[in-house]
Amino acid sequence: MGITVAVAGASGYAGGELLRLLAGHPQFDLTVATAHSQAGAPLGRVHPQLASLDMTLGSTDVETLSGADLVFLALPHGESAALAAQLPASVKIVDLGADHRLIDGSLWTKYYGGEHAGTWTYGLPELPGQRERIARADRVANTGCYAVATTLALAPLIASGLIEAEDVVVVAASGTTGAGKSAKVHLLGSEVMSDLSPYKVGAHQHVPEIKQATGARTLSFTPVLAPMPRGILATVTGRPTSCDITSAVVREVLSDAYAAEPFVTVLPDGAVPHTSATLGSNSCHLQAAVDVDSGRVIVVSAIDNLGKGASAQAVQCANIMLGLPESAGLTAFGVR
Repeated sequence: MGITVAVAGASGYAGGELLRLLAGHPQFDLTVATAHSQAGAPLGRVHPQLASLDMTLGSTDVETLSGADLVFLALPHGESAALAAQLPASVKIVDLGADHRLIDGSLWTKYYGGEHAGTWTYGLPELPGQRERIARADRVANTGCYAVATTLALAPLIASGLIEAEDVVVVAASGTTGAGKSAKVHLLGSEVMSDLSPYKVGAHQHVPEIKQATGARTLSFTPVLAPMPRGILATVTGRPTSCDITSAVVREVLSDAYAAEPFVTVLPDGAVPHTSATLGSNSCHLQAAVDVDSGRVIVVSAIDNLGKGASAQAVQCANIMLGLPESAGLTAFGVR
């Protein structure tokens, strides 16, 4: 038997993607998948793409989960902390929710409401020094989907002094799976098709996470709901610190930052990121430009919001925590 793993919140989109990845993982043994309202349902009825997995969803409780070596918590924001606190210290946990991402508890209260549950190791291995911290951790807070796409584009620019930390603007479009699986009128097919709409303008909960991860001090963030199931395309712009910065210079900074990273690709000059090119993968595609009119530095980032933005990223962190090859069970290649 390999390393035993359990997934809490397996009936949602991120939970289903986790199950798909874990079922094909060479060293993980998927033993438990739990849900709330769907407890007792055959897995194939909830996730038809997983019909060949002969599993029944169990109830989400400590007794069901505590026998695993590793537990993934794919629960709504605010629901992970109480369950995690009851699991044995010997069980490693990757939390896909936001409960333990932020360092500043007052920001949790401001953006999410309620009492902050405390801070875990942040699960973005590509940040300097973070891979080593994840390897030492038993509790890891997986990143937010918009936060991944934005941070990978932005962090090297601020760290290198290429752009000012005080003037960052992000507009990012996401597929509908980012809003979760519960029934909502504005997510009906007839509402979403042939439409783009902004939401949580000026107050999105990933803003403090992005600032914390990148060192940005002022961030204007506008999320947009796009008529597609999966993917995020983020356009990140910043004011350069010098007037002689070119697109080639920006690409060089990004290329140097991610030269050894298996899941981040800086595209060649002239190529543009596509969300469909990252579908089903743990990859992030980046491209840079300098605006000829404003002079602002622009980096465009594409990910699969259920891949690098959630479930595949969680598996990457779990691999590191357990000393496994980081790419085990994952791919950098999309299915377009």
